[in-house]
Amino acid sequence: MSSRASASEFVVADAHSYDRRSTPRWIASHIFRYKPLLVTLLIGAWGNAACNFAVPALIGVAFNAIVQPKPDLSIVATCAFWIIISQLVRGGLMFMRNFSSEIVGQRLERDTRDELYASLLGKSMTFHGVHAVGEMMARATNDVHELNLMFSPGINTIIGSAMFLFFPLFVSPGIHPQLILAPALFIVGYFLAIRFYSSQLKPATEAVRERFGELNSRLAETIDGIETVKGASQEKQELVEFNRRASAYRDAAVRQGDIEARFVPLLLLGIAEGIGFLHAIILYRAGLINIGGIITYMGTLQMFGFPTWVSLFGYSQLSLGMAAAQRIRELIETETELDQNPNGHTAPIKGAIRFENVSFGYRDAAPMLRDLSFEVQPGQTVAIVGQTGAGKSTLMRILATLLPLTSGTVTLGGCDVMRQPAEVRQRLGYLPQEFGFFRGLNAYEMLGYIGTMKNIPRAERKRQIEALLEDVNLTRDAHRRIGGFSGGMKQRLGIAQALLGNPDLLIVDEPTEVGGTGTGPMPTDLLLASLSSCYALALAWAARKQGFELPDLEVTATGTYQGTKFSALHLSVESSLDPEDLCALFEPAKRACYVSNTFAQVPAMTVALA
Repeated sequence: MSSRASASEFVVADAHSYDRRSTPRWIASHIFRYKPLLVTLLIGAWGNAACNFAVPALIGVAFNAIVQPKPDLSIVATCAFWIIISQLVRGGLMFMRNFSSEIVGQRLERDTRDELYASLLGKSMTFHGVHAVGEMMARATNDVHELNLMFSPGINTIIGSAMFLFFPLFVSPGIHPQLILAPALFIVGYFLAIRFYSSQLKPATEAVRERFGELNSRLAETIDGIETVKGASQEKQELVEFNRRASAYRDAAVRQGDIEARFVPLLLLGIAEGIGFLHAIILYRAGLINIGGIITYMGTLQMFGFPTWVSLFGYSQLSLGMAAAQRIRELIETETELDQNPNGHTAPIKGAIRFENVSFGYRDAAPMLRDLSFEVQPGQTVAIVGQTGAGKSTLMRILATLLPLTSGTVTLGGCDVMRQPAEVRQRLGYLPQEFGFFRGLNAYEMLGYIGTMKNIPRAERKRQIEALLEDVNLTRDAHRRIGGFSGGMKQRLGIAQALLGNPDLLIVDEPTEVGGTGTGPMPTDLLLASLSSCYALALAWAARKQGFELPDLEVTATGTYQGTKFSALHLSVESSLDPEDLCALFEPAKRACYVSNTFAQVPAMTVALA
């Protein structure tokens, strides 16, 4: 039975269908494609155990022949001959078993890799954009190879050891019925111990595979984006993150080793052999068995050694393989539809800004900012206006932790910009006049990198990036390299990165310069909103210069943006102030808002006063 059908961009013709209802069913549907090889494997495993039992059985017969008053050496010679023949046959059967197992293991690896690649080929670009390449390659290479090792030697040794496990139970009563006691007790204890061992080993091996995938994923991404890492001066942080993930992988492997070190069947084997030998001696002294019977019986009990020792390795390999199979099946079964959050996100607005006696200046130059103090409450939109060189960008770069203060204090939501720069950076979005992107990355990767630097969880990062790319009209170009973007596309990507992470504070340097060739509807709306805020603040500033306040002020900008400039712009200004007094503020406000090339290129502007 195949798994449920799902939408796929590409379909491989005549692909074999597998049962993906559970991981064991999925593995079984792969393995049972090769039934003849499974039959030869079972025959080889049974024959190996039978020929192994022939050795102690024939030695017991030979020993009885020697200890007779008149030793019969012909019996000894016959036993020696058949021991040699049995071991030659055993060698052939072992080769048949191992050859069959190796072929099935190799084909299991090949088929699961083909199935995984076919599944990835059918996934949408959105799926590939939100899944780490390193993590997928870890599953497609290391995890797939673990399935090979799971079958050969893992399942191969488990099947072989099972034959050795039951032979003593069947042949011991032939020596004396009471001798079934020790094998029966050992087998019961063995299965109980293996069940407990597997229950402990399963989460440990799953953790090993998971930690390895995380380590491989981050390392692959760092190597692929080494230019970005170096450009953002993140080498130290990446080394710290690598050491953290490597330590997690090491700890998971050590935990697995601790569990394997407490392998109880090794203790049970020694106890069973001791009980068996004591029981055989008691029966011998009672005259119920001979010395040859003791030798045969103890040689038979020695067959328990093989399943005990190989189980330590075999069940660990089986557990690792099942953990790897679970990861592969989850990737194949992952739906390509994006997660949605219809309920949205509701939270109080945070992030008050406070400048207290701030001064800044470059060495041997006059201070650009002198004793500046002001406060911006959460939720306010503020436009900083002034002539070229007045220090507008410098002020914002200080708030963005890019420039050090000469004196004074700046806080964002209680976090000191100088003393807690990492916390501040996580709480703000910054769109400078010129934003530098890494040309080798695509838009999705660039936003993903910035989101990672802001410590946004993967699922939330994925959701925000998809929404922001839609907002700035870059969804179609999300997987196109930034080096091929136009200026307008880079500006729109700059808007998206500034809004990533739902920042408490959004800093936009020269907001009216946002746009350019290829600007979509969303950037134009943001541009008009920025102009509205800028002009409202400029009018309020002009009123204060004349000694009064503007009550109930509201400015709305509308217009048409074409190419690199507005073809027309309309400002609607509403206030309870007398229209004549409002008109008197218009010219100084216009001069105050004259802060960008885009605004300077407005050829026609109408103003409505209400």
